[in-house]
Amino acid sequence: MFAMKWRKDDLEKYVQAKEYIDTILMPLIPFQLTNDEDIGKDAFQQEIMTIFANEIEQELSGRVLLIPSYFYLKDAEKAIEVERLNQWISETENQPFNHTILLTFDPSWRKHEKELEGDLLWLPGIQTGDIHSNEMQSVIRDQISQLSEIIRSYW
Repeated sequence: MFAMKWRKDDLEKYVQAKEYIDTILMPLIPFQLTNDEDIGKDAFQQEIMTIFANEIEQELSGRVLLIPSYFYLKDAEKAIEVERLNQWISETENQPFNHTILLTFDPSWRKHEKELEGDLLWLPGIQTGDIHSNEMQSVIRDQISQLSEIIRSYW
């Protein structure tokens, strides 16, 4: 199988094999600079989400296209963000995608899950730690395995 990320070479492969790539993977990433206490935690969670998304894409290569992350202001009105996010999702419907998987650590999206045109996978956030530690790598591998199984269940 081959990687399917938002890169020129991968997208050229996607165009040739699009009948096999039926799932979009889109990380949802909050952004804020107003709360100094949360900046480090938010950046850490974005790093972890990037690792998750890349590893899931690799695990499910050949079926999944990892598209650019959807960034939103952390304190933004979620109803407006749902509308914008659904516009992004409708853009993907011009291609033969059957599933849009939205990955997030932000529990506030769960209140709007039914309004989303994609499938929301909420993960409890890892607050802090050493990304390179054996313990963290084990946690990441376990969660990636679980997420991959959940995504496979949609197929």
